[in-house]
Amino acid sequence: MEVAANCSLRVKRPLLDPRFEGYKLSLEPLPSYQLELDAAVAEVKLRDDQYTLEHMHAFGMYNYLHCDPWYQDSVYYIDNLGRIMNLTVMLDTALGKPREVFRLPTDLTACDNRLCASIHFTSSTWVTLSDGTGRLYLIGTGERGNSASEKWEIVFNEELGSPFIIIHSISLLKAEEHAIATLLLRIEKEELAMKGSGFYVSLEWVTISKKCEDNKKYEMAKCNSLRGKSVPHYAAIEPDGNGLMIVSYKSFTFVQAGQDLEESKDENMSEEIKEPLYYWQQTEDDLTVTIQLPEDCTKEDIQVQFLPDSVNIVLKGQRFLEGKLFSSIDHESSTWIIKENNSLEISLIKKNEGMTWPELVVGDKQGEFIRDSAQCAAIAERLMHLTSDELNPNPDKDKPPCNAQELEECDIFFEENFSLCRFDGNTLKTTHVVNLGSNQYLFSVIVDPKEMPCFCLRHDVDALLWQPHSSKQDDMWEHIATFNALGYVQASKRDKKFFACAPNYSYAALCECLRRVFIYRQPTPMSTVLYNRKEGRQVGQVAKQQVASLETNDPILGFQATNERLFVLTTKNLFLIKVNTEN
Repeated sequence: MEVAANCSLRVKRPLLDPRFEGYKLSLEPLPSYQLELDAAVAEVKLRDDQYTLEHMHAFGMYNYLHCDPWYQDSVYYIDNLGRIMNLTVMLDTALGKPREVFRLPTDLTACDNRLCASIHFTSSTWVTLSDGTGRLYLIGTGERGNSASEKWEIVFNEELGSPFIIIHSISLLKAEEHAIATLLLRIEKEELAMKGSGFYVSLEWVTISKKCEDNKKYEMAKCNSLRGKSVPHYAAIEPDGNGLMIVSYKSFTFVQAGQDLEESKDENMSEEIKEPLYYWQQTEDDLTVTIQLPEDCTKEDIQVQFLPDSVNIVLKGQRFLEGKLFSSIDHESSTWIIKENNSLEISLIKKNEGMTWPELVVGDKQGEFIRDSAQCAAIAERLMHLTSDELNPNPDKDKPPCNAQELEECDIFFEENFSLCRFDGNTLKTTHVVNLGSNQYLFSVIVDPKEMPCFCLRHDVDALLWQPHSSKQDDMWEHIATFNALGYVQASKRDKKFFACAPNYSYAALCECLRRVFIYRQPTPMSTVLYNRKEGRQVGQVAKQQVASLETNDPILGFQATNERLFVLTTKNLFLIKVNTEN
């Protein structure tokens, strides 16, 4: 069995700036424009049965504004009339109204359990679309930037079960066959779950293909399913279709057809087995084991054998407990009796008095240790010198104790199993694993539409942008850009909703749930001389921070960044902020 390779992300030191001065607030005005929408955005609010954190991550924080990476400054959204609306900006001062490019053939409001409609731009001429009711559309658009050749036509349309959203898709042209591979996300109820939220996350890797020579329709060629317990922050199919990369807090595994039901049964059986078979207590001198007997069990049905280093208990001819004890006992003085509540009480006398046993039978996990209150009080008394009711009882100490209340959000250590995994599309096995540890995931961005989306992670105080290269097995993730101190700065923004950056890395931006947008620019040369008074050196570059406030009280539903502009979508308006004026 092949074992996944444990990898690490290699930081390019020349891209880091250890002498970064911080962001300086700039009051320079940002040109902004507002367009009123003909119809409201097709927002779908969470239902009462979508109450988990995973539902909020996947659907409650969904970005309703979609940027076409194949064409500059072209954004799309879906309104409540089922229309896909497009705004392509050529000149800011001559903005037109968003135009309708396609209308969904189904009535969105007719489905009670629908999700938000989702769209992904597969290539310059293909689009994958979900109406939120469980139906997948494959649409040929022609060259979208050319009004003469652009025409949206459905070439594949099929019901795929429960509702889902599209998170990624690619177009493949191999051996005279055209295929579209897409990644669908669902959150489904785990009927037999005994613990946790009762839901699991399903990722379906669906491939739709057609022979180029044939006149046949596009058909579903392959469908593989992955299952996990958390919504992935990042999931993308490799450009050649041979693999899949996922960033998530909890791991994903491929499941075979029918396997999930059997796994649930196994989990339930293991839950039932975990009910303790016996309970045990101890003092400095002895141990007491209590076993609840079956109703029809008599004295003649019980056989208990004491040996110096082991014990053997048989009930009604069945071996109940047998094994080596943690330490030696006085087997001649050990006894057992049947109590009035139909329980068997076994008293074991320790040979080494005062020794605390961490377990009764070596390696046995079927029992439960019960610590009495007197023992707890004695342990607390022994540990009293390590604790205090005062924050700092000895202020003369060189190292005062840490006050957890002073920890900031940016100091929190994230879950250790937060990882980046690469799956092979043929073997369906994990081939590469990167333990991300405390490297908080921030956002993803498409720098080159022919490559996989980049993802941005926090490293110490900085935010580092990584470009996956599936073809380079030895160096699969390349560090391509750094946003200085942005990892620390964003942690203070408690109400942040969306995060993005320009494809040319010239700036990063985040928006809050309402109104405010924060822009963080890369350092640029100063036109005037500026000195650092502490170090007495000249500062050659300054990074600017700017804040834009939108004139609306509606919540922000979508957020996209291009090299020159920021697009912000609310329920009834589309705002455009001109960030970079120079071409």
